[in-house]
Amino acid sequence: MTIGNFELNKYLNELLNVPAIKDYAPNGLQVQGTDNISTLVTGVTASLALIEKAIEINADAIVVHHGYFWKSEDPQIVGMKYQRIKSLIKNDINLYGYHLPLDVHPQLGNNVQLCQLIHSKVIGPLSDDPNIVGVKAEFDRPVKGTELALLLEKQLGFKPVHVPSNRLIKTIGICTGGAQGYITAAADNHCDAYLTGEISEPTVHIAMERDIHFFAAGHHATEKGGVKALGEHLADKFNLDIRFIDLPIPV
Repeated sequence: MTIGNFELNKYLNELLNVPAIKDYAPNGLQVQGTDNISTLVTGVTASLALIEKAIEINADAIVVHHGYFWKSEDPQIVGMKYQRIKSLIKNDINLYGYHLPLDVHPQLGNNVQLCQLIHSKVIGPLSDDPNIVGVKAEFDRPVKGTELALLLEKQLGFKPVHVPSNRLIKTIGICTGGAQGYITAAADNHCDAYLTGEISEPTVHIAMERDIHFFAAGHHATEKGGVKALGEHLADKFNLDIRFIDLPIPV
């Protein structure tokens, strides 16, 4: 089965509630390609390596979490950006990017997919601040920090950085990607642990002084779930040939 490129754009924008979410990158169709889509690649980042994999299988479209044209990005299409966009246009491949809308979706989003992966359940937002897009989740039973670290490594294929606490973990704050700064919100919301993708120097001190477990389980690794789930949804909805391509990186 095939679907029109602008028809798919309309469907995804409605599904992910794009108009209601303020972001710092354009969400939706970012680079136009062939009119009709039957084979679609999903991946975390629209890197040249992902584009080349899509070309190998004659894909008509790519859907990613990290696309192009960020607010602070140099608008000139030169160098690395030129090579990427040239490859897309030359091979008539549509590129769709969904950033925050794919983080926060209540069924397909990165945060909820990561919650499910570690066998926890979302019980509310991470914070009352609407600009903080994480969630608060709960385990059926309290778990040890070492137990959760092993589960994350098994489920994500990435050995997490763990700043430990002596607390058992019943509640956990989660925000995928580069959201280490939200650890304070997790501590303020009485979470026993906070899970994200990356870590920075201040994060360690906050975790130790606020007595909260901290896990950095990889920016790429924690954000595979949303785009993969979105691809599976599209395959079921439109009977498309969907290929998730995982290109792991060490952060």
